[in-house]
Amino acid sequence: MIKKLFVLTAVVMLAAGSIYAQDNEKKESEKKSPWSTNSTPALKASEMMFNNWSTSGNSQIDLTATFFGNYKYTHTKCVWDNIADMAYGYAWQDLDNSSDDKVGGLFETRRKSNDKIDLTSAISWKAYKDWGASFTANLKTQFGAGYEYSGIGVNQTQEQVSGFFAPAYLTTALSFEHKKENWSVSLSFLTGKTTFVCNDSLIIKGNNYGVIQDDEFDIADPTTYDKINHAYFGIGSYVKAMYLKKNIVTNLDLYARFELFYDYLKPRNMSWDDLSKTKYTVALNEDGTPYDDLDEMKDKWFKKRAFETDIDIELKLDYRFSSFLSANFVFNTKWDTDFSGIGKWGHWQIYQMAGIQLYFNWKTPKE
Repeated sequence: MIKKLFVLTAVVMLAAGSIYAQDNEKKESEKKSPWSTNSTPALKASEMMFNNWSTSGNSQIDLTATFFGNYKYTHTKCVWDNIADMAYGYAWQDLDNSSDDKVGGLFETRRKSNDKIDLTSAISWKAYKDWGASFTANLKTQFGAGYEYSGIGVNQTQEQVSGFFAPAYLTTALSFEHKKENWSVSLSFLTGKTTFVCNDSLIIKGNNYGVIQDDEFDIADPTTYDKINHAYFGIGSYVKAMYLKKNIVTNLDLYARFELFYDYLKPRNMSWDDLSKTKYTVALNEDGTPYDDLDEMKDKWFKKRAFETDIDIELKLDYRFSSFLSANFVFNTKWDTDFSGIGKWGHWQIYQMAGIQLYFNWKTPKE
């Protein structure tokens, strides 16, 4: 009897222990992870074909791979947010509407259509209501070489104007932040912006992107090429505003970004009183005169400060047809007087894209 009672007690204890362990395991699994992640790789494609078409046009195929990832760690006192936004694409174009192999074939011209690396890491602390402080580090560059083209087919020539880490921009900012559910504004009066150009040939050709060279460096003297500076550190004010709204109408998402940076050292390096001594690369008009009548700005304080300010504006619209197919529109414009310019646009840079994309999305926790 005692033996049976002992066995029964042991079984009950084992069962209770098993139930307790399972209950604890269930509770552990139900605990919310501090991490939330969102990874979205996508492939965008567009195609146009013209053959004996009265209104004319150029045939084209465009393929672009993109990746957007958001990895957030939430703590009771702070939030650590990490964002990766990358893209790379090519377009094959029939610029002469000819399949003649002598001029390059049906799609004789291949040109890069998109190239982007944008990495952001930010840690934020809540101070009072919707106000807080944040420290942000942002890196912008590109994957491959960028070229300025002239001619078509076998007669096409190209000149490199950019490349990986040529340029690259590393921005670090300690900011005041006002954050709501769908938008945020950050303001920093102490921001470091480091510009890298890790390509000697670009610097020698004058594509400095604001990396100021010492007097020891002389483009005309190859013996001074070991004196090339590959980085410039600026310090100034930084403003960033972001808006993200999902389902502004059914299945339509909107993302908008505005960034502004003003370098406190730029007025001195611009040498407004003698533009021939300006240390930055400033785009010129076609006749070689200073771009946008810089001479007329000498006595206009606000116009000079606006000219020296870097601006970056981006707008994205995504419409989801299903869980893997969507249409999207992207518009991005920049004002940067450290860019010598390609063609008549000078310091304004404009990028616009619309297309259909096949995408996948992995989220944790799952919705």
